Amino acid sequence: MAPDQTRRVSGAAVAEPVPESRSALPWVLPFVVFAALLAVQHWTLPFGRWEFPLRVALLAAVLWAFSRRVITFATRKAATSVGIGLLVFAIWIAPDVVFPGYRQQWPFQNSITGTLQSSIDTPLLNDPMVLFFRSVRAILLVPIVEELFWRGWLMRWIVNTEFWRVPLGAWSPRAFWITAVLFSSEHGPYWDVGLVAGVIYNWWMVRTRSLGDCILAHAVTNAALSAYVIARGEWQYWL
Repeated sequence: MAPDQTRRVSGAAVAEPVPESRSALPWVLPFVVFAALLAVQHWTLPFGRWEFPLRVALLAAVLWAFSRRVITFATRKAATSVGIGLLVFAIWIAPDVVFPGYRQQWPFQNSITGTLQSSIDTPLLNDPMVLFFRSVRAILLVPIVEELFWRGWLMRWIVNTEFWRVPLGAWSPRAFWITAVLFSSEHGPYWDVGLVAGVIYNWWMVRTRSLGDCILAHAVTNAALSAYVIARGEWQYWL
């Protein structure tokens, strides 16, 4: 991570990114690559089970090559971030646990949101390597990629296209809700809990102004969900 400059806003010291982070590329490119990989994940590719470590390697390489200067894992409220991550996990699975068949209804599965279909082919669901690398992607890489894009870049870019002038977590109702809605749309049939998750993560960014805390909360959610998916065979959560 590059050192931060500081400036004062209304008497308070606010971290301001150094020139390397003024480009949108390190904030946006990993998400673009991630979205492209999602778009082709249901295609039949020639790599078989090796597709999963290859996807992890590609995404990790993009993060290292383009984004390492803007990523920070420093936290301000680590314990609370863990709790928030577990809360989002509970919210994510709650509707299906409390109301069996809840997600079979048309608002959740349709031509727009898609259907509940695991991204892993059935023959690979018992492959330890596949499950390991799918979990690594969800727990270690996706939280960084998504927090860089949604709350590190988009929430600020909506406020000011010169986003580096906007401190992380700056409050803007317009940016807050647009980001939450777009975040929910990324999650297909789980758009409802995705919206709640987006609101919670956005709120936590506003509260902590810390990319590291949001990454940690998101990682805990994904870790708990990955454990739940594997332990119970609820593969539909891994879209």
